[in-house]
Amino acid sequence: MSSAFAVGAYGLVAILALLLGANAKDGLFAAHAYVAAVIASGFALWTLKRLDFSSSAKAVTAGGPSTTVEAEGYMDGVVRAGAIATVFWGIAGFLVGVVIAAQLAWPALNLEYSFTNFGRLRPLHTSAVIFAFGGNALLCTSFYVVQRTCRARLAFGNLAWFVFWGYQVFIVLAATGYLMGVTQSKEYAEPEWYVDLWLTVVWVAYLLVFMGTLIKRKEPHIYVANWFYLAFIVTVAMLHIVNNLAIPVDLLGSKSYPIFAGVQDALVQWWYGHNAVGFFLTAGFLGMMYYFVPKQANRPVYSYRLSIVHFWALIFLYIWAGPHHLHYTALPDWAQTLGMVFSIMLWMPSWGGMINGLMTLSGAWDKLRTDPILRMMVMSLAFYGMSTFEGPLMSIKSVNGLSHYTDWTIGHVHSGALGWVGMVSFGAIYYLVPKLWNRERLYSIVYVNWHLWLATLGIVIYAAAMWVSGITQGLMWREYDEQGFLVNSFAESISAMYPFYVARMFGGLLYLAGGLLMAFNIYKTIRGDLREERAMGAPVAAAAAE
Repeated sequence: MSSAFAVGAYGLVAILALLLGANAKDGLFAAHAYVAAVIASGFALWTLKRLDFSSSAKAVTAGGPSTTVEAEGYMDGVVRAGAIATVFWGIAGFLVGVVIAAQLAWPALNLEYSFTNFGRLRPLHTSAVIFAFGGNALLCTSFYVVQRTCRARLAFGNLAWFVFWGYQVFIVLAATGYLMGVTQSKEYAEPEWYVDLWLTVVWVAYLLVFMGTLIKRKEPHIYVANWFYLAFIVTVAMLHIVNNLAIPVDLLGSKSYPIFAGVQDALVQWWYGHNAVGFFLTAGFLGMMYYFVPKQANRPVYSYRLSIVHFWALIFLYIWAGPHHLHYTALPDWAQTLGMVFSIMLWMPSWGGMINGLMTLSGAWDKLRTDPILRMMVMSLAFYGMSTFEGPLMSIKSVNGLSHYTDWTIGHVHSGALGWVGMVSFGAIYYLVPKLWNRERLYSIVYVNWHLWLATLGIVIYAAAMWVSGITQGLMWREYDEQGFLVNSFAESISAMYPFYVARMFGGLLYLAGGLLMAFNIYKTIRGDLREERAMGAPVAAAAAE
């Protein structure tokens, strides 16, 4: 697409958005239309400055020549942009998480301005961490992995850039919508109908790029990481479309109503909600694990046959597990039991994947002494194993009767999101950045080690506090006296949570500190700086002699 055509297209979009805003039926829709107009105008101005994204051979280093991988024909500009976006949105998500954790510990921090209240910031936090941080990590790593394992450039030219920037536009529209109160009040699916439609267009383009690259591959074999990435892309598309089927009140208004109602709506929502965890936060990141752990360890996957069994068992079982979120509700008992049984069966494929990842280090365990990136990946697998043990345990009805609606669920979700998703994403970004910018190594390996332990300590404090808090809540809510009356009021259970909420905020602060250290390390690496430091694991005497 020529620069002149692009500027014209962006200009038309900006004008259309302004017209939609001027004729909007409510102020919230108008605000989003004007946001879209500003974004389109920004792209037009950017194009006018002749920032040519279509040339993969363009120099990206500070005054340096094209990188080696670009000379080989891979399209890595979009991967570089995705790596930077991953770090940026990660910091934003972790920061908002610390803010809302502080609001729960000290309610006075819920200021009178509605857009700073917990109710507005909480979905902003979850979406920023899951879809902005995690989504960009999946975009950039999948584009990197599919090119290397297929020995083929990304298909359909600049469509990959449309996917990247289209996804950033979705994030901005969703985030601003949360702050303004534009929401359909569905967990992990809060954006309203017009934002959902935009994401559908972007996601179809993503599927086309990924599938097109697989089809034109030069390798006859499809590596297993691509199986997981493809399952994640296809299934999330299906989940997103079905769960967000809605009828807008007005085509120029922000409000819509879902086509499902009552218990059917609840079932569809948690079919979507649990499989967003199962395919977005599990299958996609398993694709990441199956590429980057063997690469960082410089070892083949322990068992390729196990990886295929792992894939098909996980894909078949996960899709049925959603009803365990609806125990003791109006959902028919048989459906609740079905969800519980499939959740328990998920123990086997989940741990099969964890074991396959850990055993890939066979013959290379000594590298853990000197390689904090590999250590971070192993830590992520440990948290994956723990979370996929705890999840099926919590799906058992008798256990769920104690855990449901308590902070135990919060601890479980964060041990998976921060421990598994966060750690494997950090490891992948640390692996990618020196290669993408043609650097000798990261700016500081010691800083990676600091990041590892700050993040690990933060997760442990966070999760342990929520486990104790959740079990305490469950026991207080079900405690009766000899006459059959509740012993504790709800307010008393909230008061008992105060020290645990403070501990959670502190754990989140440590995790945020690790993320900030990572951002600094990545920034210095991209600049080409190298910190003078002795190699990890090197004897002190030998280092002094040097």
